[in-house]
Amino acid sequence: MARFPRSPKPSQLFSVYSSLRATSAPSPSPTADLLRGNFHILRHFSAGSAARAKADKEPWWKESMERLRNIGISAHIDSGKTTLTERVLFYTGRIHEIHEVRGRDGVGAKMDSMDLEREKGITIQSAATYCTWKDYQINIIDTPGHVDFTIEVERALRVLDGAILVLCSVGGVQSQSITVDRQMRRYEVPRLAFINKLDRMGADPWKVLGQARSKLRHHSAAVQVPIGLEDDFQGLIDLVRLKACYFHGSNGEKIVEEDIPANMEALVQEKRHELIETVSEVDDKLAELFLSDETISTEDLEEAIRRATIARKFVPVFMGSAFKNKGVQTLLDGVLSYLPCPIEVSNHALDQNKDEEKVTLSGTPSGPLVALAFKLEEGRFGQLTYLRIYEGIIRKGDFIVNVNTGKKIKVPRLVRMHSDEMEDIQEGHAGQIVAVFGVDCASGDTFTNGAVRYTMTSMNVPEPVMSLAVQPVSKDSGGQFSKALNRFQREDPTFRVGLDPESGQTIISGMGELHLDIYVERIRREYKVDATVGKPRVNFRETVTQRAEFDYLHKKQSGGQGQFGRVVGYIEPLPLGSTTKFEFDNMLVGQAIPSNFIPAIEKGFKEAANSGSLIGHPVENIRVVLNDGASHAVDSSELAFKLASIYAFRQCYTAAKPVILEPVMLVELKVPTEFQGTVAGDINKRKGVIVGNDQDADDSIITAHVPLNNMFGYSTALRSMTQGKGEFTMEYKEHLAVSQDVQMQLVNTYKASKGAE
Repeated sequence: MARFPRSPKPSQLFSVYSSLRATSAPSPSPTADLLRGNFHILRHFSAGSAARAKADKEPWWKESMERLRNIGISAHIDSGKTTLTERVLFYTGRIHEIHEVRGRDGVGAKMDSMDLEREKGITIQSAATYCTWKDYQINIIDTPGHVDFTIEVERALRVLDGAILVLCSVGGVQSQSITVDRQMRRYEVPRLAFINKLDRMGADPWKVLGQARSKLRHHSAAVQVPIGLEDDFQGLIDLVRLKACYFHGSNGEKIVEEDIPANMEALVQEKRHELIETVSEVDDKLAELFLSDETISTEDLEEAIRRATIARKFVPVFMGSAFKNKGVQTLLDGVLSYLPCPIEVSNHALDQNKDEEKVTLSGTPSGPLVALAFKLEEGRFGQLTYLRIYEGIIRKGDFIVNVNTGKKIKVPRLVRMHSDEMEDIQEGHAGQIVAVFGVDCASGDTFTNGAVRYTMTSMNVPEPVMSLAVQPVSKDSGGQFSKALNRFQREDPTFRVGLDPESGQTIISGMGELHLDIYVERIRREYKVDATVGKPRVNFRETVTQRAEFDYLHKKQSGGQGQFGRVVGYIEPLPLGSTTKFEFDNMLVGQAIPSNFIPAIEKGFKEAANSGSLIGHPVENIRVVLNDGASHAVDSSELAFKLASIYAFRQCYTAAKPVILEPVMLVELKVPTEFQGTVAGDINKRKGVIVGNDQDADDSIITAHVPLNNMFGYSTALRSMTQGKGEFTMEYKEHLAVSQDVQMQLVNTYKASKGAE
């Protein structure tokens, strides 16, 4: 018999009981009887708490908060997110006709409001909207699936209370599904899964559910069973309410509920039992009912799924086909039933007055205002700032304080967004997503009413991996060109703009080829500036591999005050897994160098580390230690010590055996099995390492780590190798050292280009 702590949880007893039930004979064992007896004792103690809670008077905002949901829709590319959002808007009455993502009517989906999105059939910017379903208000953010626009997903998940993870019933769990799921975990977002495209050839929802459990480690079970699949897909059976749902009418708007078809009763009983068992493993109340062999009502099961989903211990799986208008309304019911309202989610802020101490926000309109600016957009009337209100109320005409800059700002106009349309409102309260005009701020700034100095924790912003040199074709358009770059930089934290000090070219950096292409295209369309684009440049880094000493004296005498500064110490690599990229340690004993010169020395080393001598790229993972030096009473100055540091770094850099680091990408390919050998051979030629190879029906799924420098033009190469049947996705993994021959090649190319100048 398993040993328990003093007060066992029902779910602990359940796991032992279910294993006994699985192994025991038809008659229950005495041990099982004992466990069952334990349950009645546990139940006796938990009674009565609900009655006490009811006695408390509920505040005015409680009902409106309970009827509010903030959700995001995320998935791999082409899983049907935008199509699903379009159907949600149609059924909730926000739009009156359905348009397809790549529709022949040329209108395009409502949430793809940019011309570029409609042309390419992809989502580039996350779009916000709101709708009403069964007297509940739902705020929805439709996010991009392409990995180049990952920041759009990050900032949407940062401010949402729940999410829908869309999975394709044919493609299953793909690389971007894993990335999106990881982002949901990072921001602790409860989620539902929706297996879409059940009408397609090869649809297999049970295979996808198995992949979600193995690849995403979801504790999940289906809450619906499809009636037929592929061309025969007719409707769904609700396992909680035990009803069959059919979707009639030209757009599936009429829902007809019937009894379960007789030929499916055995499957439904099996799947419902699996659902109850899976939820019982993580929910004590349901485990209690299950073990005491009581009939589990619809309400009991619904409440247990809700508790387990909000606690992020369970992921209910819904099914349907958004394109064929089936299963969307039942998914909306699931959002209301199982995803949390704003007051059921705990959000933390950092109190700037108390050394960034963590504060749990009440999430109610009665507290002081705390709102996060999570997205900026250049609208027709100036900068539009999207705010998620975490606490308090914001009103038009109020004064709000930007905690990050300390500026006090008046709210001139407050709106609610519906894709690119807006509706003026007088006030917004906790839990809502609103937008304000004319507020100058950056993405990630926190606003309060001045009563508190709280900041919300910032988002995770990945480092850019690719750069392009851009310049306007005509000299006259320089003003518009820089205006466009400034705006995009403010809107998108992963888009960076810099200046190459040697060539004087403007360098834009981003998350991939598509990301940068879209911005160059937007400069042309939105600002009427034609730009020439240089060859893509990979963001290499340099680092050192061993310790090297420096002892440098900078001395210059040219009449009047001279320059004198001596620095002594060493540089060494930082330990593996270090969070910082540059460390400066002052280990001086005594006053060999006056303390007021130390910041100038650190600044000098930092500046020198901005471009290593191998190929002129920034040096990372380096620690500089200063342990001695000398100064002059008259000739020493900040400039002298800064220059001494720069020269000292260059002097010892070669002795530290520097290496070049290159961005390595995680590449996932899906190719027909007959082309597997050719594609794998090509990956090896590109110096890639194959780390996984799975079979999915007639396709091979290859996972590999490939240097980004060798991935240019890969989509064309893959198309020609696989007769256009292969597809791939890639995302940044890490920076790794290049091989010796590649290093020599890069250094020689760099020297040749320097010599040519």
